[in-house]
Amino acid sequence: MGARGRKSMAELMVPAALAEVIRRPEAPDDLTVEQGDEWCAIVGAMPPHHFTRGNYPMLSQLCRHIVCSRRIAQLIEQVTTEKVLDLKELSALLQLQSAESASITRLSRSMRLTQQSIMRAETTRHPTAQLARPWVDEE
Repeated sequence: MGARGRKSMAELMVPAALAEVIRRPEAPDDLTVEQGDEWCAIVGAMPPHHFTRGNYPMLSQLCRHIVCSRRIAQLIEQVTTEKVLDLKELSALLQLQSAESASITRLSRSMRLTQQSIMRAETTRHPTAQLARPWVDEE
């Protein structure tokens, strides 16, 4: 049998579904510290209920690809600042960077982490400016 009488102010302020605290998933032990930091940043940027257990392997891979992409970017920076530019090495690094970017994009889209999948269409519309119509006389 349910509670009788009016609901208290506390019951009205916190819906029953939110009364239970939803914990965010912690980074798996097989990730490095840098990859774990990336995990926490991604998980912290999304609503607590966004990731299910089935997303954890893809999220782990996304974190690995992001960290690997940063390292490749550092290597590209080193190659481009040398006195003699090694075009073969630069080309190979740029191909690696392109592959990492493609993996990051694919994983982000599949887990709906991209800006386009997060923002609703109504919130991204820009107000249209009212242009003066030259054929209408203004008085």
